[in-house]
Amino acid sequence: MLRYSGPRSPPGLCVLLLLLCANALAFVVSRSRQGGSNERPILGILAQESDFTNFHRYGSSYIAASYVKFLESAGARVVPIRVLFPGGGVDLKTSEYSRIARIFYNKALTANDKGDYFPVWGTCLGYEELTYLTSGEILLTWTNTEDFALPLNFTTAAKDSRMFKNFPDDLLQKLATESLTANFHHWSLSVQNFTQNAKLRNFYKVLTTSTHADVEFISTMEAHKYPIYGVQWHPEKNPFEWKNSSGIPHSASAMKVAYYVADFLVNEARKSLHHFPNKGEETKALIYNYTPVFTGIFSPFEQVYFFD
Repeated sequence: MLRYSGPRSPPGLCVLLLLLCANALAFVVSRSRQGGSNERPILGILAQESDFTNFHRYGSSYIAASYVKFLESAGARVVPIRVLFPGGGVDLKTSEYSRIARIFYNKALTANDKGDYFPVWGTCLGYEELTYLTSGEILLTWTNTEDFALPLNFTTAAKDSRMFKNFPDDLLQKLATESLTANFHHWSLSVQNFTQNAKLRNFYKVLTTSTHADVEFISTMEAHKYPIYGVQWHPEKNPFEWKNSSGIPHSASAMKVAYYVADFLVNEARKSLHHFPNKGEETKALIYNYTPVFTGIFSPFEQVYFFD
């Protein structure tokens, strides 16, 4: 079985959200209110330690604005979950990012076991972090899938999955035949390594795979029992990142993919009745209190929120 033994790929090239990837790791935040539906969902996005040289002058941690816009486009608001003691590069085991991700991951498992709906979503690095938190091992294989748009190979589990069941059939067909997903990662979880790990098999069902560098890797998954989801690709890049790149599709179909993923994710958040203790605390926590910086000239992101 191949295991990751090299350095972490540049984390800014993957990203985090409710989400986990600096990529993105996102969580529904605050206490639970009983009954009804949450029509004012707020998602927490886990910040990542600043890993680009030019980023340090703006702040010690950051969130790409494309993740924020992605969630806002489907009717959610965002709270940044800031890392307090940023370290060196982002490591799946030892970084402050990973430490806080573990806390929220464990809280989500406990809450869901008690009937308190607590969704978790990981994108790219966040997806990779989820595989580590679940298995206790880093099982990634080098694929150097940096700046590639790829189609998705759907498994039989995808049709009845929570994530894809409301996608239009014609859009699923285009996802399977056209290169509509943006991939910016050097390491991937191969189908072989997933299949050989009982913890991953028992926790997640594979919805899609993708193939690059002669390696078939898991590109989309959702937990069997929990509202926990991971994508190795970047749905938020299609509408909100404009780097001159062949790896970011901007077609009408690519925009629809981003819309349906964001809609699914925010609807999952609506099932959570978490809320802040009062309006004042909620207002202070929202990302509206921060101003994004235009970084498109020197980074993979058009805009970034920075934190100290």
